[in-house]
Amino acid sequence: MTERRVCRARQAVVPLLAAGALLSGCGVLPGSAGGSPGPVVVMTWAPEDTGATNMPGMIAMAQAFEHYVNDTGGLNGRKLKVLTCNEHNDSVAVSQCAQQAADAHAVAVVGSYSEEGGTFSTALESNDIAYLGGYGITQDEFQSPLSYPVNGGLPALLAGSGGQLSRLCKKVALVRPDTITGDQFPIFLDQGLTAAGRPVARDLPAQDDASDYTDVAQRAVGDNKASTCVSAVLGDHTSTFFDSLRRLGDTPPKVRLSSVIGSVQQSLVDATGGPHSPLENAVVTGWYPPASDPKWDEMKAVVEKYAFSDDRIDVADPGVQTTWIAYTVFSKVIRGMEKDTDVTADTVQRALDRTTKLSTGGLTPDLGWTDTDLLNIPDHARLVDSKVTYQVVRQGKLVQQGSGFVDVAATLRKASSFH
Repeated sequence: MTERRVCRARQAVVPLLAAGALLSGCGVLPGSAGGSPGPVVVMTWAPEDTGATNMPGMIAMAQAFEHYVNDTGGLNGRKLKVLTCNEHNDSVAVSQCAQQAADAHAVAVVGSYSEEGGTFSTALESNDIAYLGGYGITQDEFQSPLSYPVNGGLPALLAGSGGQLSRLCKKVALVRPDTITGDQFPIFLDQGLTAAGRPVARDLPAQDDASDYTDVAQRAVGDNKASTCVSAVLGDHTSTFFDSLRRLGDTPPKVRLSSVIGSVQQSLVDATGGPHSPLENAVVTGWYPPASDPKWDEMKAVVEKYAFSDDRIDVADPGVQTTWIAYTVFSKVIRGMEKDTDVTADTVQRALDRTTKLSTGGLTPDLGWTDTDLLNIPDHARLVDSKVTYQVVRQGKLVQQGSGFVDVAATLRKASSFH
């Protein structure tokens, strides 16, 4: 595998080198060993200004982290250079982003979001570029040998949500995107429900960029009993669904509301009334501790100092949090490399492949991607973190429900085998 990567790296890098550049072995760039060290180049991509889910905060968090690292000594004496790219929720655009990363000799794509998993995984594999800390929205992120996830993705959230709802509801209605990605949602939620003896959810696919959800909201509420839970997982448009739900009839729905982090977060609770929000008492499954947890203090301090006026960053946004964790991991891995090692896409992959028991300060379980760290979940071979947190909206704040992480590995194995 290493020899193939090295040869492909040579083929990809040589035509792109500027005239007069010196090559050593398989294409060490000028400014590496034997000269003034150049920057460590990475890329972060995410969709911005689209009609569906947007993640501008991930781009902004990557830029803030760049300033933070370079202001505190860099990475083993080298500057960090973060390239950003708007992938537009589009397969062509994300291919172009991947090509830009390759052209710039990026050593990894870090802390990014794209629903075009098949496209970007193929593009990165062809250029031997690692994908570290993706959002976890696509199955490809848990299958590509060059993917290094830091959470359990949407599968873990949905499996965990099924377990969380099984304690509260006799029936569940799931409102989710009518997309190929959305088609996977019921599989994992249902496994979480049935593991606790509950019936599968009523599956209600909906347009993921609609301006009104009155029809699907009426179907979700059904006979409007308090023993029914309505779970909406529509990304940015989850707020539109809950607004349609709120406007049904003359009285508030009796059903219990639910979602996963990313579709519901603290900013949505604030925007819909805080303690008086219709989301009061809603339950939410997340990957990480709530934003109020002191474990996020370092991230908040970095945002305060390096992105104070950047309103793209919401410290409670799981995309922003994932990017922070991914860059924290990346910087630790690079600083753990021998100082005379050339930092290239190949050496970064090898360093990641050797990483185990890497602490994120309690934001996730310790991470690693060695053979002993992989959880051997069918169709999710790269998954190393199967733990989630249960949260609830109380007095207008998302707070922890119960204590610590909940492991959903067994549920994921059953769901993956069923799929």
